[in-house]
Amino acid sequence: MPSAPEHVHHSAAPIENLLRPFMPELDMLRGIAVLGVLLLHAFYWRYGSSSFGPWAGKFLQATRFGWIGVNLFFVLSGFLITGILLDSKDKPHFYRRFYTRRALRILPAYYALLILLLLLRTSSPAFVGLSFLYLANMTEFFGVACGYGPLWSLAVEEHFYILWPAVVRQVTMRHLALISAAIVVFVPLLRAVSFALGYEAGLDWYTWFVADGLAAGALLAVVLRTAISRKQVWILCWILMGSAVALYVAGHPFGIDTRNRLLGAALQYTTVNALFAGILLLFLLAGTSAARRYVNLSVLRFLGYLSYGLYLDHLLVFRVYDWTCVRYFPQLIASSGHFALVFLRFTLAGGAAIAVACLSRKYFEERFLRLKDSLVPESLESKAKTMDTTGPHGTTQAA
Repeated sequence: MPSAPEHVHHSAAPIENLLRPFMPELDMLRGIAVLGVLLLHAFYWRYGSSSFGPWAGKFLQATRFGWIGVNLFFVLSGFLITGILLDSKDKPHFYRRFYTRRALRILPAYYALLILLLLLRTSSPAFVGLSFLYLANMTEFFGVACGYGPLWSLAVEEHFYILWPAVVRQVTMRHLALISAAIVVFVPLLRAVSFALGYEAGLDWYTWFVADGLAAGALLAVVLRTAISRKQVWILCWILMGSAVALYVAGHPFGIDTRNRLLGAALQYTTVNALFAGILLLFLLAGTSAARRYVNLSVLRFLGYLSYGLYLDHLLVFRVYDWTCVRYFPQLIASSGHFALVFLRFTLAGGAAIAVACLSRKYFEERFLRLKDSLVPESLESKAKTMDTTGPHGTTQAA
């Protein structure tokens, strides 16, 4: 769902500097991902069943696809985190370096949000308690309703952060590629079997049902660290995007665009992940060519810079706005036929969420990031700047 910035050092750039210490085009991808989630929650998620006229209705329907922003965060997180782990695999204090950096980047804002959810009473204490243990996507096992949607994808990424370093540390590059590919293939089969047996709960948010997005990104990270040429990367890019489009077109009559049918339950995420894996390669290729200006749009890069905090706070800001309107400004409550009020809500609450994320990043989160100099000795640090790799989902990133 958004990933949090962690600067990456690459000891070698195997394909014409495709992998660099700082890859600004990936900030733009994060910005696109978090904007999709923001639009979803501002429009379709709340007003999708309301009637606002033909043009407004089409716009609302378009925003329903914002959920795929979470999949983009997963692919990005798998790619960036695996790259960080591979590039530091043979360095001393491997686990200490990684977990200290991750904790300083992710946990302060994450736990601050949980405390706010409790204080504002917008989520149950049981849900917040489980979220403290990174179980926001598994609360149904405990008979607890999900009290804050975005946290499910952050739980998935936390599970990835906990388990994946040991895998990368213990296996060879070849075996890591095989493991990643096996996850990409096995998880859709697992979704298909579960759906066929009538176990449909959690197909879109239990970790073992959505890990293929992270694995797809991890597989790209391995591939780009082999002796692959730039031309071969272009070919791989078009194969991934072309196969995603072909799979969608061929599967459309059989329900691939909905998870309410077997094909969609199994392969909808696979299609989206393949598309985003191809787009990630496209952005890297464009970012190292004369076309770099097209993948470095400042507004989207700014949203990408704020993506983790914005992913965390936006839904809470919308809740506060709605509560304020109900209590003090009932005339601003949107209803059918008043799309201008829906857009006003997006402008005011969405703008406030961006402002809060900006202030949080500058005056709160950065304070903890600076602690890495004392908690991780300088001799262990890479001299290269680090790139933020957490999605909203921290990527990353829920609908």
